[in-house]
Amino acid sequence: MPLQAPQADERTSVKRFRSRTLHWLLAFSGLLAPAPPLWAAEAAPPLMLAKVYHAGISLPDYWVSEKFDGVRGYWDGEKLLTRGGERIAAPAWFTAGWPSIPMDGELWAGRGQFSKAVSTVRQQTPDDEAWRTLRFMVFDLPAQGGPFSERLSALNRLLTDLSIPWVQLVAQSKVASHAALQERLRKTVKLGGEGLMLHRGASLYKAQRNDDLLKVKTHDDSEARVVAHIPGKGKHAGQMGALLVEMPAMGAKPAQRFKLGTGFSDEERQNPPALGALVTYRFRGLNDSGIPRFASFMRVREELRR
Repeated sequence: MPLQAPQADERTSVKRFRSRTLHWLLAFSGLLAPAPPLWAAEAAPPLMLAKVYHAGISLPDYWVSEKFDGVRGYWDGEKLLTRGGERIAAPAWFTAGWPSIPMDGELWAGRGQFSKAVSTVRQQTPDDEAWRTLRFMVFDLPAQGGPFSERLSALNRLLTDLSIPWVQLVAQSKVASHAALQERLRKTVKLGGEGLMLHRGASLYKAQRNDDLLKVKTHDDSEARVVAHIPGKGKHAGQMGALLVEMPAMGAKPAQRFKLGTGFSDEERQNPPALGALVTYRFRGLNDSGIPRFASFMRVREELRR
């Protein structure tokens, strides 16, 4: 809820902001017990993770698909898990009849509906009506063995036999050139899509991040951990003005911190991401010191996305 104009309301908001900040500081320092987890913890599934598309890739070697802006879901043959290993409380009807073999995919509510997908998936008591808007977009069979092109054929046969409307095969095709890839990316984004994925046809399913799986987007994005809340000034007085975030160390390059001050809604400024949370931000290249240029907040990472 936005702050009201009267001074009394502004003073109340300042107190609330300071109280929340103190709570987070105590929790972060171990002096206050953190809130219980939203999901029951399981071992994190061994997922194949994506790197960013770069020059020098032999495009004819890859299958191309849309990058769905949803929640990474891993069906282990018995239950649905998030990327981080949290059990998803899906309705019994949603997974009824699913095979006893692992499936890797995305729980998707439609283009531009990431928040809706997250809200639905994170509920401990599933909302049937909300779940009926989700689809499980399956893109791999982790335990199938063989190269991706063969796994894709097996996945097509499996889902055809399964014939469940909300369990769908992610469409895969080939492009011949970088120009063709960029044109497809442009059309996908224009229609509201997030980007594209490239999957090397000869690749085995490996629980690691390498060039066998690549994401193609119109902007750079990355993640950083929140280390402090910087109080706002002027129109943002009484709420968070910026986040101080830390990028992880990369090889010999040490961790670096920078301020993330744009891209927030009024609600996010009044209820900023908790200390220690991972946030995703977009940016346009790096300056000479390695700090992202024109960084803008996108969302809190829910440990759910690929």
